[in-house]
Amino acid sequence: MALRARALYDFRSENPGEISLREHEVLSLCSEQDIEGWLEGVNSRGDRGLFPASYVQVIRAPAAEPPPPARYANVPVGGFEPLPPPAAFKPAAQQPPPEPFPPPPAGYPFPPYGGSYQPSQGSDDDWDDDWDDSSTVADEPGALGSSYPDYEAAGGGPSGRYRLSTRSEPSLGPRGAGHPPGHPHPPGGGGAAKSSATVSRNLNRFSTFVKSGGEAFVLGEASGFVKDGDKLCVVLGPRGPEWQENPYPFQCSIEDPTKQTKFKGMKSYIAYKLVPSHTGQQVHRRYKHFDWLYGRLAEKFPVISVPHLPEKQATGRFEEDFISKRRKGLAWWMDHMCSHPVLAQCDAFQHFLTCPSTDEKAWKQGKRKAEKDEMVGANFFLTISVPTGPGASLDLQEVESQVDGFKAFTKKMDESALQLNHTANEFARKQVTGFKKEYQKVGHSFKCLSQAFELDQQAFSAGLNQAIAFTAEAYDAIGDLFADQPRQDLDPVMDLLALYQGHLANFPDIIHVQKGALTKVKESKRHVEEGKMELQKAEGIQERCNIISFATLAEINHFHKIRVRDFKSQMQHFLQQQILFFQKVTQKLEEALHKYDSV
Repeated sequence: MALRARALYDFRSENPGEISLREHEVLSLCSEQDIEGWLEGVNSRGDRGLFPASYVQVIRAPAAEPPPPARYANVPVGGFEPLPPPAAFKPAAQQPPPEPFPPPPAGYPFPPYGGSYQPSQGSDDDWDDDWDDSSTVADEPGALGSSYPDYEAAGGGPSGRYRLSTRSEPSLGPRGAGHPPGHPHPPGGGGAAKSSATVSRNLNRFSTFVKSGGEAFVLGEASGFVKDGDKLCVVLGPRGPEWQENPYPFQCSIEDPTKQTKFKGMKSYIAYKLVPSHTGQQVHRRYKHFDWLYGRLAEKFPVISVPHLPEKQATGRFEEDFISKRRKGLAWWMDHMCSHPVLAQCDAFQHFLTCPSTDEKAWKQGKRKAEKDEMVGANFFLTISVPTGPGASLDLQEVESQVDGFKAFTKKMDESALQLNHTANEFARKQVTGFKKEYQKVGHSFKCLSQAFELDQQAFSAGLNQAIAFTAEAYDAIGDLFADQPRQDLDPVMDLLALYQGHLANFPDIIHVQKGALTKVKESKRHVEEGKMELQKAEGIQERCNIISFATLAEINHFHKIRVRDFKSQMQHFLQQQILFFQKVTQKLEEALHKYDSV
């Protein structure tokens, strides 16, 4: 039976994730259990979010009554309860509402970071029951992704698997020992005063810093088992922090998109042939497989820019031009995946590349394993290994300056990429339509002149007539060259810009996580200076912030490295194609010119 509540007071939302209430309004509750004084529910306008528990009264219906029909979802079971006596309940104008509690803590069960990403549903490669059914193959004995025995959780287990935790001891806990969350320590001596201060939590519980697990990690609330294969190493390179290179680099081609059917022809889809260089074994994947993989990676790696997939399309999915354009976009996507030292070695990506297309059970096992990955959210940051020792520490002021500089760079690059994309698209449109039409109009005019000259039957004018007719054909052919040219030079540039616009859209969230960590460090330093926090606790916060900073700078350096590689290659290709194009145009004009030599 759905839980319902009636609003006792008006409440106006002030932060993202909250909803407004009107006095006497009936709401549907997601749970009767409040989180530090906040409940989650849906108001009568269909808005879902948080509101103070003290502002509502839960409506309890008789257990024997059947639930109401769905169309009357906003009417409470058994009708409205009678209002409390005047002494207990006064109008809002006479009795001020209680102060709402602070927003819910980090432990509040928000969707995982990246959980807002929705795989394509219906619009592009429907999710088939035979591929994504409710059965969990990985839960079978011996299947991938099964949980480890209890003795491992107790500290034992096979080699290469060890427990990491950022949780502090009770005396150093984020809220202190023996006190419920949200309540301060009682007054005491100097020692109690030092441990009483805590680094505050973000009021916006829907911010990227919170949802990614960055806040929980920095505040020392992450704990989990880390396998050697899950470790992500940051090293110091000539340009600063860098991801450790993949010791076994590889590439993967995407070829031969073919239309296939299932259910006796009732269902059609496009399958792409993938051939990874490190296995040499081809597999076939549909767009929905790429879509699923992107969703898993975007959730798992909050400080890594996972390249965006080509856009979905509801209609025209089987048209040749669309299939060709999507294949090129997927090829760029695959190149960036294989070039990233972390993404290329991710278990989910390797499963995507190597699992045989015909082994449905193995695919589901790997899929469930990826979906049950515990090293996500705050635990993801436990997998990052950073340099230690002399000269390996980061100056937070310098880090902040570098990140601010990169933020300004990405803003300017995004603006220029949009401008170039618009200019290239407009120029390509003119070549395909306007230029072709104009050159062919010139060719037609020359042809008319040639036909007029043919009325002269003199033998000595025949050569001129033929030369002018050939010139007309040359201009007609040049018009076709202009129409076809954008495919050779401008389209690849726009494909690259689209890929990088996806990266540029990722970095504000990545920077937000790093900025949030720096803010916690500054706050902890202020508490230490005021004598309200122990130095050891503040140093722990700074150490965890350093891990996020190392990873952020490593990702920034990787972005610049790949950017230089890509744009160098693409600009060379563009200019080479331009040269070839004008050589073809010149050749046509030279051929026409030589026709007049014999006149």
